[in-house]
Amino acid sequence: MTLVAPTLQAFFTDRLTRQLQASPRTIASYRDTLRLLLCFTQETTGKQPAKLDWDDLNETLISAFLQHLETDRHNTARTRNLRLTAIRSLFKYAALRHPEHASVIAQVLSIPPKRPPQTPDLVPHRRREPGADRRARPSPVGRPT
Repeated sequence: MTLVAPTLQAFFTDRLTRQLQASPRTIASYRDTLRLLLCFTQETTGKQPAKLDWDDLNETLISAFLQHLETDRHNTARTRNLRLTAIRSLFKYAALRHPEHASVIAQVLSIPPKRPPQTPDLVPHRRREPGADRRARPSPVGRPT
């Protein structure tokens, strides 16, 4: 059993702050994401965050969390993907420190981002007649020299 808490603390103090020198906004965003994940996990599993093992944070739970973001919290696909990026960053860091959980970590890392819906153009395009140029260009043939 390997607890998540020490790795989570090292992720913020060592990886984000010291190694990557991440901006305060990035650190706050990752903190908020992981706080949401831990609260969701506690509500779902009944386990306190300090007692969580890496096997508790499996692909099924992470996928349910991402679905929860979209359905219950009404987050867009872009926000969901941003949260997934923070989770994947933590799991990539954990993969180096906990090879005994490689299978669970690999499953979480394989969760794909969601494609945001295509937004319609805000400015309608004018339809041009086929073969019509935007402006008349002089023909290079017969040009005075």
